[in-house]
Amino acid sequence: MESDRRTLLTTLAAAPMFIPQKAFGANDRVRYGVIATGGRGRYLNKMFTKQGAECVALCDVYEPYLAMAQKDSPNAKTYVEYKELLENKDVDAVVIASPDHWHMPMLLDALAAGKDVYAEKPLSKSLEQSTKMIQAVRKSKQVVQVGMQRRSAPAIHKAKKLVDDGVLGRVTLVKPQWHWNIAQALDNSPLPGKLDWNRFLGSAKKRDIEPMRFRRWRYFWDYAGGNMTDQGTHLMDVVQWFTNNQAPKSAICSGYVAKMTGAEHPDVFSAVFEYPAMLVTWTLDYCNAYQNGWSITFLGDKGTMILDEAGFEVYAEPWKKNAEPVYKELAPVPVEAHIDNFLDCMKTRKDPNCTVEIAAQAVAGPHLANIAMVKGRRVTLAEAS
Repeated sequence: MESDRRTLLTTLAAAPMFIPQKAFGANDRVRYGVIATGGRGRYLNKMFTKQGAECVALCDVYEPYLAMAQKDSPNAKTYVEYKELLENKDVDAVVIASPDHWHMPMLLDALAAGKDVYAEKPLSKSLEQSTKMIQAVRKSKQVVQVGMQRRSAPAIHKAKKLVDDGVLGRVTLVKPQWHWNIAQALDNSPLPGKLDWNRFLGSAKKRDIEPMRFRRWRYFWDYAGGNMTDQGTHLMDVVQWFTNNQAPKSAICSGYVAKMTGAEHPDVFSAVFEYPAMLVTWTLDYCNAYQNGWSITFLGDKGTMILDEAGFEVYAEPWKKNAEPVYKELAPVPVEAHIDNFLDCMKTRKDPNCTVEIAAQAVAGPHLANIAMVKGRRVTLAEAS
């Protein structure tokens, strides 16, 4: 266990970032395949096409999803088994948008097939998987981008520079949060259309089909880490990136299912992460829309930065009611820039903006918090790895 921990911490060093110089030209198009064409997979397919790449293959275990994806890419060849897609010599790269429990096997198989990979976050389903995935990528010659698009957002980079320049002073507490009023009981009614249930399960526990497990796979331990790792990966990455920290030393966490009846993962939770010189509180509530969406508040002894979907604002200390921000900027997070970076790196063979090391670092804390929540006590990275 201790050797695994040392390996994880050693490999979690942030890789260099390269801002994209240009997209592919019309005569030099990347040909890609999409593995898993649910809502996110179809969205990414549209974005990749918009950025000049060509979809030549689509794969899904659910027939209706595949049919919907074909409407956007009518000339793409379709598959139910992703390994057959990987055998397609016309495919230069794959987009992996599958449930979390498939991320590692699909990535490893794609690397073995010589494909570059754009993989949705979170990187892994466990700390141990993160280590294996990093090792596999570094043994290969493939470009792997993880879909944490804030890493390619120019305005986010500007906010990071302000922190680096000392505008906030010493950051002592960071408060990432996510509020959406979307929680409701899971739908377990029959699925329309054909689903290859056993292919969906893969290495997960064998059981009779439960439609809600397919529809909302993110809320079951067998397939994912819940919103703790899904949304937490995005926000904890920014927290650690801005404060020059790696994975936290420890975590405590409490959560419960408030309205999402049938789910195993909570729709309300709060985690506290311990770092060498700061604390981080990561909270999520899917039953309330106050301050709707995501935000991260950095509290320093010289200033406060609030980063959210609209942009970022910085307030000087000592804060006063109705104070005007000393810095303010719109900060869109365009997924197109992240895709451009991946396509550019396929040509240059440089590391992309979000390497597997960065992604593993980002999800380490949320993995730790899930372990702490299950155990009902504070858990350290040393004992969990």
